[in-house]
Amino acid sequence: MRKIINDPADFVDEVLDGILLAHPEQLRAATEDRRALVRTDAPKAGRVGIVTGGGSGHLPFFLGYVGRGLCSAVAVGNVFSSPSSAQIHAASLAVDGGAGLLYLYGNYGGDVYNFDIAADLCRGQGIEVRTVLGADDVQSAPADAAGTRRGVAGLVLVYKVAGAMADRGAPLDEVARVAQRAADATRTMGVGLSPTILPAAGEATFALDPGEMEIGVGIHGERGSHRGPLESADAITDRFIAELEAEIDLAPGVRLAVLVNGLGATPLEELYVMYRRVHREIEARGATISYRLVGEYVTSLEMAGASLSIMRLDDELESLLHDPAGSPFFQQGDAPAPPLAAAAAVPPLAGTATAAGAVPVGSPSPLRALLLAALPRMSVHAEELRELDAVLGDGDLGITVSEGSAAAAAALAELPEDADARGVLRAAGLAFSSANPSTFAALVGGGLIGAADALRPGEHLAAGDAAVLLRALAARIAERGGAEPGDKTLLDVLLPVVVALEAGADADRLRAVAADAVAESAAWQSRRGRAAWQRERSVGQRDPGSVAVQRFVEELTAAP
Repeated sequence: MRKIINDPADFVDEVLDGILLAHPEQLRAATEDRRALVRTDAPKAGRVGIVTGGGSGHLPFFLGYVGRGLCSAVAVGNVFSSPSSAQIHAASLAVDGGAGLLYLYGNYGGDVYNFDIAADLCRGQGIEVRTVLGADDVQSAPADAAGTRRGVAGLVLVYKVAGAMADRGAPLDEVARVAQRAADATRTMGVGLSPTILPAAGEATFALDPGEMEIGVGIHGERGSHRGPLESADAITDRFIAELEAEIDLAPGVRLAVLVNGLGATPLEELYVMYRRVHREIEARGATISYRLVGEYVTSLEMAGASLSIMRLDDELESLLHDPAGSPFFQQGDAPAPPLAAAAAVPPLAGTATAAGAVPVGSPSPLRALLLAALPRMSVHAEELRELDAVLGDGDLGITVSEGSAAAAAALAELPEDADARGVLRAAGLAFSSANPSTFAALVGGGLIGAADALRPGEHLAAGDAAVLLRALAARIAERGGAEPGDKTLLDVLLPVVVALEAGADADRLRAVAADAVAESAAWQSRRGRAAWQRERSVGQRDPGSVAVQRFVEELTAAP
């Protein structure tokens, strides 16, 4: 790993420190942890607030589009990981001007789950919220499943449209309407030439042989739809246009916005070589490029590669794209920076209070003791889970599980020894979901909190309650994640374990059931989450989340 960093654990926070010190006239922190940033002229009474967010590692994506004529606030997650619902909620409150909020972000599971929780919190406080998702990556799902596509560089064009509409003073419904129209009119396709390296992991998220390219690669390093010999700039661009033309009309008279984007390590010269081909091919079809951007707008750390985004325009969208805008990373037209604002008091991070005191039941909690024995040992599986997730996801599951387990153990250690089972599960779930926010963390953490409701208040976990608890956990995960048995997710391990528990299985049998379920499901094609984007490439690969459940079953049953 060749990176100019200090401690990898401090990477994101030091990036944010540097940005806030360099651009105090344009951005300010809304929370003590600096993971919620807002434009310095927010909130403004009567102006719709636009809140975005996502994982770090993509600058200038997400936080680079907070400014005049753009977004109002951003919640910042760890590298390639979702921000927490508490951070999103804090960003939301900091820019609420009484006109409502638009949540505008990419279609990734962890982001969706955490933004939805934050929206619930805002609505409970009387703040109206609308949501629009960027889902422009044509290679991540077929057209008949477009709603499951991931959001990539095309979201920059949607930011521009929505931000202009909000700064014109339009009401929330109008801002949401044009944002949705812009998102629906945008498609993107990308190519990767080299992998990216997560600072905390220190290893590449995928491997490419010399002279190879990956068509359809995701901005987290997810594998694409085609791998083959590196082609010329014209040939790659022609591939892009052929795919995008299947969904966006390039007929004579059509007006378009075009974004040629570098993924982090591609020289600007090469991007202009691609733009040259794009311009000539579109011009040859009789369409017109009315708005164009060429440069690094959405990156993936040091990944080499590029993407092409096209938005079909009408009079309204074209006009909004040309409105002035300004942030530390994006400047267009007459949008001068405001004068340096006086330092504002930073409010505490919303929603991060520790769990309420547990109901004392007189004797030590067996559930707390069991989890305190098992959770710290999950760190030994971090590398295995990272390697599996690098194949089917973005490589961060090992970090998510190890840091989440450590945080949950720390939270349980703070509880009294006689904490009831509900309090134990709530504390563990909140800590796990917040330690390294991601899809897996949000689903499992939220599932634990939901499972607590299946238990009786003020009591310890009885022997017969284990199956009830795990079935409630599975039900909440299925409800929030939309997965069903057979989709090749952690449910395909968790549910057989529940059935075995209900049949009175001993520890050896539970371990065998979990291992058999992982082995059987490896032969299936993944149908949910990032792994589903791999389609037939997922066949023969063990599901990372399923293996995480298997290892946890092993650690639980090995605990004294």
